Amino acid sequence: MNATTSVKPTSTELRVGGLAHLSTCDWPGELAATVFCQGCGWDCAYCHNPHLRPTGAEPQLSWSEVFAFLKSRRGLLDGVVFSGGEPTLQPALFRAVQAVRGLGFRIGLHTAGMTPDRFASVLPCIDWVGFDVKAPFHAYSRITGVDHSGDKALASLRLLLASGIAYEVRTTLHPALLSAEDMVELRDQLLSLGVTHYAVQHFRLAGTRPNRLPPDSHQPQPILPPGYGDRFHHFYLRRSSLTAVTPES
Repeated sequence: MNATTSVKPTSTELRVGGLAHLSTCDWPGELAATVFCQGCGWDCAYCHNPHLRPTGAEPQLSWSEVFAFLKSRRGLLDGVVFSGGEPTLQPALFRAVQAVRGLGFRIGLHTAGMTPDRFASVLPCIDWVGFDVKAPFHAYSRITGVDHSGDKALASLRLLLASGIAYEVRTTLHPALLSAEDMVELRDQLLSLGVTHYAVQHFRLAGTRPNRLPPDSHQPQPILPPGYGDRFHHFYLRRSSLTAVTPES
């Protein structure tokens, strides 16, 4: 048995809710396939992948199917992104990452940092992280519906920043859940932690659950103050694409 097959998880260990064969937006600047892991422990009202939340849902693909596809794309893709759901809830994530690295791919990870211990274990095998920050850390439950979720996110973010691994921190700006004042507080928290790469992405209705959204979800987006992102080394405000635009003034 070779090194690659020896770390390949079984489909019952890595629960796969979907696979994007080619993505140019899940890892900015890279051509990647995206593996969507099934299951998430938080219940964000604006989630656009709600079908991936239930941890007990039947996998849409077996890991062997996913792995066979990735083998066929060696030399054609830059990397593979593990997304979700929340990938770090998966017990087999570390072994899956090792298996895909064994094919020669670089590895990206989308996470909200809800399991710091497992995040720490897989982090040395990751090349880039897209880290979702939901709100000022004391206000996380407003978004996630889970008490003390901000504590876990903060612990994971500190691990990421200490690792030296490339990353992007990003926040979804929902007009009924985060005010301009919230966003200023969050910006200052991130700057104090040493975050240098930050993106704010406007909430989009597509794919969300109308019965979970606040009734005033259609109100205009909060206007960020002039120079909001100036102190970050890289700052992006995304309305509907990965294009970098100037913050509102």
